[in-house]
Amino acid sequence: MSKKKFSRKDHLLPRRNGILPTLDLYIFREFMIYLSILLLVFITLFVLGDVFNDLADFLDKETSVKQIIYYLVLKLPGNIRFILPITVLLGCMWTMAIFGKNMEVTAMRSSGLSLFRCGGSIFVVGLIVTGINIWFNEALVPYTEREAEILKFFATEEGGTVPDPQQMLTFRSFDKRRTWLFKSFNLHKDQQDVVLKRYRGDKTLDWEITAKIASYSEKDGWTFFNGSYTPYSRDGLMPKSTEYFKKLAKDKQEIPEIPENILNTVKSKDELPSWVIWRMVKNTRDMAPRCKAILMSIFYYRLAFPWSCFLAVFLGIPLATKNERSGIMLSIVVAIAVIVVYIIISQFLLILGKQGLMHPAMAGLFPTVAFFVYGWYTVIRKHN
Repeated sequence: MSKKKFSRKDHLLPRRNGILPTLDLYIFREFMIYLSILLLVFITLFVLGDVFNDLADFLDKETSVKQIIYYLVLKLPGNIRFILPITVLLGCMWTMAIFGKNMEVTAMRSSGLSLFRCGGSIFVVGLIVTGINIWFNEALVPYTEREAEILKFFATEEGGTVPDPQQMLTFRSFDKRRTWLFKSFNLHKDQQDVVLKRYRGDKTLDWEITAKIASYSEKDGWTFFNGSYTPYSRDGLMPKSTEYFKKLAKDKQEIPEIPENILNTVKSKDELPSWVIWRMVKNTRDMAPRCKAILMSIFYYRLAFPWSCFLAVFLGIPLATKNERSGIMLSIVVAIAVIVVYIIISQFLLILGKQGLMHPAMAGLFPTVAFFVYGWYTVIRKHN
């Protein structure tokens, strides 16, 4: 009887990638415990920071406890959006480091599970948290931040009224060719007491319109009522004879601005959802390159940053298992270093993009894509 020769591969179990309810539930439960602890700690720290920064202003004006609590609640979504990536990363590394210390990762891999499959539950949670972070960025945070600022102004300004960004609004077109002054701006009604100045390509004043009422139509563009039209000399210094009118129409080719874009320019870019920024860029003809670079860099950054939560899982699992013999502390130190490097690179490239020194897509997307590829490569390397 001939002897059969065995190789090392004959002793390895086949890879298992199916659903393992008991194991997945166990990993999910452990991860959620550590994630909840870290999230609670970070939220508490940020709430305490808001208390120390703003409480004195509220107390000086004898603001009610109910308003103070409501203000802190409104600030929470913005804080949570910021801490989610590092919380997921630390939670992932904490979980996998504990598993590694107890040799549970070794046992799972010896049973035929890949490193990717060991963290299956964590990847699912990371994907869900990414979706939550996208919703925070696009819908919740712009509203809560604006409401928090209004509430703070109400509570801390003596005899003041809520600052309305739609009053006495000044807007300069993105191509630097038109300047608007609205003494009373309303997004859904006709504008009152409007002054519009148009400049030539050499920046000299071409003409000026003053009108009691300005109305915008998606079909016809702008129509001005009860005002005056004043052309200027070629050097832009001397006004020519003024023409008074009851109605003056300007089509969208000559004045392409729309009320929504005008209003959005007075808001902080952090308050604008990504789709609003995209629509502003696409609907604005001849936008100045610097303005376009700023808006598009923010747009791509806003698209990429929420995925840092999912990225944290790709980085956390291989880094934690790599240091499974060194204990938890080394894994945590590595995790913090990774996330700090990621944030620094992201902010640095965002600045370059806004300055026009780098393509906006590269500035906004490259850090997240690069770290994602690195994490994927590390997982595959550990898998093999």
